[in-house]
Amino acid sequence: MLSIRVFHCRSKWLTNTQACETCRNRKQRCDEQRPKCGTCQRFKLECRYREPQPTKKDKTLVEILDRLKTVESKIDNLGQRENTTPPLFTTPQPPAVYSTNTPLLVDPDSHDPLPGTSLPNHPTSPTPNRDTGGYRYDSSVSKMSEWPVVRQMFESLGQKAPSALGEIPALPRGLRASNVTLPSDGLQPVGIPSNSTLQIPLHLSGSTSALNLSPPSLDWETMQRLSKAYFDVINMLHPVLDRQWFNSNVLSSIINNGFQEGALSSLVLLVFALGEVALTTSEVPISAYKQRPSGIKGGTIDRPPGLALFNEARKRMGFAMSEVSLENVQMLALASLYYSSCGQALECWRMNVYASLACQGLITSKPDELHGPRTDLVKRVFWHCSIMETCFHMEFGLPLTGLEKLEETIGLPDFSGPMTDEDYIVNQQTHFHEHFASQIVLRRLSANFHSVLNKTFGTDASLPVAGFAPFNISSSPGTAAVMKQLDAQLDQWRSMLPSHLRWQDNQDVAFADPSHNAFGDVYTEESLQSNYMFTPDLDTPPATYPFAADIQTALLRTRYSYNKYVIHRPCIFKALHHPESMTREDAEGAAECLKASVKWPIALSPPCTNKRLVPIAFFWSQNLLGVLILLHLSQQHPMLGRIRSSLCGQRFDVEASQTVTVYLDWLRDMKKIDSTANWCWNIARLVYQLDD
Repeated sequence: MLSIRVFHCRSKWLTNTQACETCRNRKQRCDEQRPKCGTCQRFKLECRYREPQPTKKDKTLVEILDRLKTVESKIDNLGQRENTTPPLFTTPQPPAVYSTNTPLLVDPDSHDPLPGTSLPNHPTSPTPNRDTGGYRYDSSVSKMSEWPVVRQMFESLGQKAPSALGEIPALPRGLRASNVTLPSDGLQPVGIPSNSTLQIPLHLSGSTSALNLSPPSLDWETMQRLSKAYFDVINMLHPVLDRQWFNSNVLSSIINNGFQEGALSSLVLLVFALGEVALTTSEVPISAYKQRPSGIKGGTIDRPPGLALFNEARKRMGFAMSEVSLENVQMLALASLYYSSCGQALECWRMNVYASLACQGLITSKPDELHGPRTDLVKRVFWHCSIMETCFHMEFGLPLTGLEKLEETIGLPDFSGPMTDEDYIVNQQTHFHEHFASQIVLRRLSANFHSVLNKTFGTDASLPVAGFAPFNISSSPGTAAVMKQLDAQLDQWRSMLPSHLRWQDNQDVAFADPSHNAFGDVYTEESLQSNYMFTPDLDTPPATYPFAADIQTALLRTRYSYNKYVIHRPCIFKALHHPESMTREDAEGAAECLKASVKWPIALSPPCTNKRLVPIAFFWSQNLLGVLILLHLSQQHPMLGRIRSSLCGQRFDVEASQTVTVYLDWLRDMKKIDSTANWCWNIARLVYQLDD
């Protein structure tokens, strides 16, 4: 049995505050039953419990939420000021770089056409349905690919002499279906051979033969190994389960009752399947490119790791689809994560939709779950679904389920309750609790940024944005000041991160120096063997980080860079299509967009060497393509080229070259299992004139 570390201060706090008001006033012991304790039931009294106050251990997470409210209030007020009210950044309006009668694409100093462009004559500038100041906001790469200059670039590539490269593929609408169909076979009835002294065959109920469900037989050692791998890796990135609750309640139920048809059994099998995915960090890559191992490890293209266990879970999930329970929501969320690890984008999205709807059903039909012992788990799975859903909505235009309407009711998780020794060690080193809370805050800011930008610069700017709260933006033409104000809110989020999650720009990314072995014997390989966490060098064997610490950190920092890149992308549109009206402020915004697009940690080593662990990798694949297109245009288009050379800094060319290399390598690698990456690769190889 796992030992439990319960902090002394928390134990004392629980003893002093969990008694109901009646027992507290009577100064007697309370059995703490919910919704009514035994005393209140016996005397038919109203039973009330105080809302728990945060301890010192929880205060950081509470502070994160308080800081979020401060930042969000500033975004809410964006554009609500009168014209006489100075903006957040009081800067004089700079003169236009171009006069209004300056010909398109000219050198602003000489007014002569700039040389060196390989683009044909500039297309007709788009005419928006309202005056947006020459900017245009599109949240997705597929919409960005429809910009006139980008489409013209595609057409010029497709009109070249016939070659093996072929034509530009059609733009996708939403997600692309996978070319790989997962086999449906499961575990063999004979079970898994093991030398373990404790062999536990787990059988189904008497209806097994009629349902033709092969009862999996797993020994105790295998169950422990796979569940530990899941909680040491997957649950660090997506903390929707609790290790102590799982080991004490869920596993014990399976051992006593066997695998039944329903959510609990499916949940356990999904934990085991994802445990196999977590163990792929030390397995053989599925292929290699010019002696460079693939970052997709374990299994094969059509038989990913954990497939047999996943199929056993799929056989039972149908019996739990309409169940209203926390286990049902967790089951669907884990199924979505497994599909994500296999590159099955449509299936991943659909299972996440089911999880979001199930979560809404749980919260609205069983509100006591928000005040019971599993409240924190409900909050965690709620925000996990919300983060996933936001990515699908913003990049692929898929509809929201309505989950966002419950955000104010839910609040942030605080990871209260007892903690196992394993999770204590992990959190001390990786701070995954605060990572998750910071991701939640950034997700909410990202949704607000999307609303403001779409309202101000979107092609349908006069229409409300479905699923997001409205903002009272001024009807006057949009200016770069809006983007600068949003950028300030994003940087405020960054500055308010706990000190151990912060990082510095313009230097290599460092990780905590392990002055002592905090991991003990949990991992036998050398931990944290490099002081620098991310590198564009894909040929040197990568450093290894236990508990997915590198991917966890890469996700937080990449999402920050992604938001900064998206905030300033309207300036790129203006530079491409309305260069004659560019101001210094616009040019600086375009430069910020370009600088924010380079060397995203998620595509660097070591995170890119374990791509099965990267959440919704197809989201990142499509965004990496968008960056590759803009970096190419920054070398071909006169205005972007001028901005790149004069405002992006001396090291930008080197960093941009490294970025192109690692982003192309990502797409080349992921195209084997991901149809979105395959579509992106077919475009990228045309743009960069690659043969393979």
